[in-house]
Amino acid sequence: MTLSETDALDGLRDALGQLRNRESVALRLLESSAKHSFDPDTELDWEAPFEDGKWFWPPELVSLYGTPLWRRMSEEQRLLLSRHEAAALASLGIWFELILMQLLVRHIYDKSATSAHVRYALTEIEDECRHSKMFARVIAHSGTPWYPVSRVHHNLGRLFKTISTTPGSFTATLLGEEVLDWMQRLTFPDERVQPLIRGVTRIHVIEESRHVRYAREELRRQMMTAPRWSQEFTRVSSGEFARVFSVAFVNPEVYTNVGLDRREAVAQVRASAHRREVMQQGAKKLTDFLDDIGVLRGVGRRLWRSSGLLA
Repeated sequence: MTLSETDALDGLRDALGQLRNRESVALRLLESSAKHSFDPDTELDWEAPFEDGKWFWPPELVSLYGTPLWRRMSEEQRLLLSRHEAAALASLGIWFELILMQLLVRHIYDKSATSAHVRYALTEIEDECRHSKMFARVIAHSGTPWYPVSRVHHNLGRLFKTISTTPGSFTATLLGEEVLDWMQRLTFPDERVQPLIRGVTRIHVIEESRHVRYAREELRRQMMTAPRWSQEFTRVSSGEFARVFSVAFVNPEVYTNVGLDRREAVAQVRASAHRREVMQQGAKKLTDFLDDIGVLRGVGRRLWRSSGLLA
């Protein structure tokens, strides 16, 4: 007799309780996608000029906020830095979403194309395509450069998406989505911020909430059912990815492009208690979740601590 997925997983529990049925989760997410998806090309006003004196990212989330260098900067230079950091984060988002789309395709390659789980993965890929185009358009509209990650990180991303296991892929997915999601939830209601940026972050937050749910549910499943070697590899690879992510989060070229001394700026950001608190707060929901399902153990936990994302 062949067991259904529900029967096979019956009784499997972790710190968060019993696993949910994969198909029922996907069906709920598909229903939400049908009701709450957006076309940024028509949803946002791309013709409206930027407003004088408004930020492109909340000042408290700008990397240099509260540092001695920040206190010496003029308001105009601070606003300019927020414009470039917003472009750098959009650039990082494109890089990350290109990796994510490839990981999702790999995940569903050998699964039933008629399942709700696969249909939702394809729906998420559609979302990510729109997000990447939206981020590229906002960079171009801002008049800033595109800020690619370093060649080293670019090639590490290529390696990661080639060798990553399924649970490793979903852990990296959550890392890229949840820290930015926390920041964007502070951004889109902030009336100090440019309306276009608020619109972009609002769309991203609404649609990414489904992606986070999908990834969390699948990662829980994988950490309970994957072979022990795969679970351990996930712990180590996710810790290393956290280290790469924390370094790549703000491209240091932004400091040069707004007229700051790059080395001084980078040093002050690394020494900033405020910045460390922001990054740890942004990652806290994720690290609590990863701790509950057994990802933050051993070497992996030490790597997460060295990334600065785990207190």
